[in-house]
Amino acid sequence: MMMMLKLKPSQLTLFKSLLKPFTLIPINSLSPIPTQHQLGLPYYNSPQAPTFQNPNHHAHFSTNPEIDQNRVIDTINAKFAEAREEIEMAMESKETVYFDEEAECARIAVKEVLDMFDGLLSKLSEGERASLQRSMGLKMEQLKAELDQLNHD
Repeated sequence: MMMMLKLKPSQLTLFKSLLKPFTLIPINSLSPIPTQHQLGLPYYNSPQAPTFQNPNHHAHFSTNPEIDQNRVIDTINAKFAEAREEIEMAMESKETVYFDEEAECARIAVKEVLDMFDGLLSKLSEGERASLQRSMGLKMEQLKAELDQLNHD
């Protein structure tokens, strides 16, 4: 025995829409990867991200008006995260045909971060350089060590 449900037109429309497969953003193999903003996710570390910073954040690096040290430091931090991701992807691709390409991308990303860090250090006074070295130096050494591990494993 079959039971029939009586649905209102609005309920029927809703029911039919739920039966259709859907995606928020159509994706195929040639589509660009959607950004976090397009997906409605928080978009920290992006140019569109609102900045809510403590006014004292990096205040000890702001004596040289020629360079915007805060922006450079934020860029270095973002590039640092990207370089670590590249290293991680390369480590995951060990013993595959993709390893050499992934490792080269990781080397390039690490070099970019270290060059930016060294470039900033060269533009700072002795006191600012020492302060930056204390706050970020260990991160840079960590990046070098992770790259060495990738190169020697």
